[in-house]
Amino acid sequence: MLSKAENERLTLIDAGTPMGELMRRYWHPIAAASQLDENPTKAVRLLGENLTLYRDRSGTLGLIEDRCPHRKVNLLYGIPEQEGLRCPYHGWLFNETGQCTEQPYEQAEDPNSNFKDKIRVKAYPVQEVGGLVFAYLGPQPAPELPRWDLLVWDNVYRDIGFCVIPCNWLQIMENSVDPVHAEWLHGVFANYVWERIGQPERAKRIPPHVKIGFDVYEYGIIKRRVLKGDTEENVNWKNGHPLVFPHLLKVGGFQWRVPMDNENTLHIWYYTYAAPEGTIVPKDEPVPVYEVPVPGPNASGQPEWSLLDFTAGQDIAMWYTQGAIADRSTENLGRSDKGLILYRRLLRENLEKVARGEDPMNVFRDPEQAKYIKLATEESIGVRRRLDQQRLASSAGQGGGATKFSPVLATKQGATTITAEEVR
Repeated sequence: MLSKAENERLTLIDAGTPMGELMRRYWHPIAAASQLDENPTKAVRLLGENLTLYRDRSGTLGLIEDRCPHRKVNLLYGIPEQEGLRCPYHGWLFNETGQCTEQPYEQAEDPNSNFKDKIRVKAYPVQEVGGLVFAYLGPQPAPELPRWDLLVWDNVYRDIGFCVIPCNWLQIMENSVDPVHAEWLHGVFANYVWERIGQPERAKRIPPHVKIGFDVYEYGIIKRRVLKGDTEENVNWKNGHPLVFPHLLKVGGFQWRVPMDNENTLHIWYYTYAAPEGTIVPKDEPVPVYEVPVPGPNASGQPEWSLLDFTAGQDIAMWYTQGAIADRSTENLGRSDKGLILYRRLLRENLEKVARGEDPMNVFRDPEQAKYIKLATEESIGVRRRLDQQRLASSAGQGGGATKFSPVLATKQGATTITAEEVR
């Protein structure tokens, strides 16, 4: 268990808190670039700050504070110009650095006015990679944005799922180093859900875990398991799959758990699909987006069983029903919790690095090192074999697990996908 003070140290992400300072050393995914195609502005909440993401008419992305410093209008309603975002109330214009570049009435009344030069809103750097927009809220100079493998693979279809989960980010991340929950939550409980919704024929059995193991490596923690009937020669143990520090999981695809504030987390599912043989995916192919619902109780206060019949829904329910911020001062950890104990230790070690003025794990300063980072997983061998048969020239794609909400499955006929059952 953790003391109340230690629990706060590991969970709270406001500016000036230990974890808040650690999290501000990283680039965070905040949106799909395709979300700005229909509406060029988007409200963003990240690390306790309310911001406006926009794309101006030149294609430049900007991320600025959400209120105009003139009369505090919400810039979500801003008008994108050729260079910057214009406040709709009185026309003040701001560029991606946060600098005010125009004040129409003030300049009309006094052409020599330098008032605009004194006005600046908070602004943060953003980059688009692999269809995702990433933001950096930390001290300068900003580190390199790491190009984790799925983000930069060529000739693949992608889709991105989003869900705002009403709980602290840490209880979601601790699930990433908890392999034993799979046999119960996604096996026994899933079978009960299917019984409740009248689909008992979908029942399945996940073999029990007989051994779990965890290794810290250069990018985070490798999670391993041996299921009953398997040996340590199985890829689940030999390869495992990684928790990428501080808040990314690779299993089938990517899952980011981005702290919006202390009690809300933006969960992002990012999957890739190999194109059918002979197909070339345009580099500017819009990435479709889907929303994953939070399976809350219904109007009668009972579980919404129909939203618990898939893996993500089951996980989400377990995460947020621990409370907005889980009270770890009353927890009772067992042998199955050795992974989350290791992860908490890794968090503490990196908090100390930041306190000493050092870069924490996975902060990259060398552009060459950050331009492509391969993250091997337990499914890599089988996926690689299937996709090698489809690769086009030097371009290669790798498939990821699919959720029931993925639109790519319905729209990209012949795209290769790997199901959760295959990777388990």
